[in-house]
Amino acid sequence: MSPDARAVDAEEFTGALRQYAAGVCLLTVQDDIDDVGTTVTSVMSVSAAPPLVAVALAADGYPAEVLGEVGSCALSLLTTEHAIVASRFSSAGRPSARHLLESVPWSRAPGSGAVVLDGALAALDCTVAALVPAGDHVLALLQVEGVPVLGDGDPLLRLRGRWADPSGRPPRRG
Repeated sequence: MSPDARAVDAEEFTGALRQYAAGVCLLTVQDDIDDVGTTVTSVMSVSAAPPLVAVALAADGYPAEVLGEVGSCALSLLTTEHAIVASRFSSAGRPSARHLLESVPWSRAPGSGAVVLDGALAALDCTVAALVPAGDHVLALLQVEGVPVLGDGDPLLRLRGRWADPSGRPPRRG
């Protein structure tokens, strides 16, 4: 590091990245006991052949632990209609995924058995290809085994710490 270089302040770093609009997904895992889910915005397409995506999860979080044990999951790409669902799954100490989805149509992905939202923009049924430690997160490299849902609608975004529609405004409450 050069003598003039300074460490990046964590608050400054977070503030900078809050300016970047990101799509919102629901990651779900079915284990032997229950369904686990979390809202994620750090998702990226990695490869088309083979079909791979990467997801960043808090390394010390229960979803990352369960995903590592089970080895499969599903990702539902959320629409603006799912803003309340996104909020429910981003809260600390949340109950079972099925309890958070009361009155939300869902089904199970054929391979992983994980919950997918029927009204999602798309859902990906995945197996874990690799888990890579990355600071206070873990990158889950996921092989897409199927696309059980391919829908339509406006994508839900996360921008400046809030849920947003594609115009950057808060989504309408239905």
